[in-house]
Amino acid sequence: MPLFDLTEFFKLSSALNYNLSAASLNRYNVLMYITDNKRLDDDDKLDREKKGILMEALGYLFSAYRQKRRHLGPMAVLHPLRAAALFTRTRPSLDLVELLTLLFHDILEDIKPGQFEVQEWITMEEQLYGLLNRMAPEDESRLTENMLSLTRLDNESYYQYIGRLLENAQNAPEIVEVKLADRLDNTLDLRIDLEDPLAGVDFFENIFQIMFVNNYPGYTPQREHSPATAINGAKRLYQLFKNAVLLSLIRRHAPDDGQRSPKLLFDAVSEAGLNEAQRTLIHLISYHVKDVATQRGLILEAMQYCYSGRSNWVTKPDGSQLLDGLFSTYIGQKSGRLRRQQLDILYQNKNLMLEAAVAFIVIFLGFLNDEKYYIQGISAEGIEPR
Repeated sequence: MPLFDLTEFFKLSSALNYNLSAASLNRYNVLMYITDNKRLDDDDKLDREKKGILMEALGYLFSAYRQKRRHLGPMAVLHPLRAAALFTRTRPSLDLVELLTLLFHDILEDIKPGQFEVQEWITMEEQLYGLLNRMAPEDESRLTENMLSLTRLDNESYYQYIGRLLENAQNAPEIVEVKLADRLDNTLDLRIDLEDPLAGVDFFENIFQIMFVNNYPGYTPQREHSPATAINGAKRLYQLFKNAVLLSLIRRHAPDDGQRSPKLLFDAVSEAGLNEAQRTLIHLISYHVKDVATQRGLILEAMQYCYSGRSNWVTKPDGSQLLDGLFSTYIGQKSGRLRRQQLDILYQNKNLMLEAAVAFIVIFLGFLNDEKYYIQGISAEGIEPR
């Protein structure tokens, strides 16, 4: 499956959800879907043993996440399962510790004793430690270190978290791919739709018509505006910003061990971000900024801004450029409370959101076009506008 294809992602989600909803849950079916029917070892006995450990891991996840939901409503356990499935589809061979890292990458943040009855927690702890005891000591140690590297600490900014993860990746390069699979799933999971809003839409033809055809009546969506969800357009732009931060810091700091490359997942996150930026722009011209002359003026302004190279930098606010200060003012705040306030303000400014969508299209194309490209002004310490 194309890793960034939303329609294929919906099929993946549906298949996993169908198995999870069965009256009698078959962990083996779920495992085979996640692993894409690949082996974990050439030796039949070792392959069975490793798959047995993974089925125990699935049992733990089903217990730990059974009441939890994602922001848009789906079962929370789908996230680690899908992230693992996306990851396995990039690997010619599978590694037990890497798959367990994918499945457990969020449990130190998500699963807390206070969420369960005392006996439930004790049973789950016994289940987890029983699984770890079946592993070789070096594999258990590697898994624990990977989980700690992937867990964002209290009061740690996203920039600091990614910086620490990449520093630890010097000894465990697989965690870069794990984090990319995590972001890929989170990006694709921004949509709760029956089908991809871009399906059947020639995005660039519509942009061409806006820019060059003087009798173009404007894009007409096929359906009415959907009800509001927990993730609005401004929050979607923030998720794209997180992708841009991760990709920029990987380009600057990720280890190159000469044996494995995160390119497949790196490009998939870039493509998924590109497509989501296009969906955001199509949504804005469909329902919020419907005047074609206004659309043309905003796209022209964003084009000139990006072509000048200013979208390659974190910039300070400038009264003459709508996009200047986008990251430093609205999206890139370290404080979650302040960032939420600024995103609420951004959501009211549909013209800026439209130009921001154009800028993100250019940014993700930059990552795909140039293997040395990254946004300057982003570091593990935060953003430094110029």
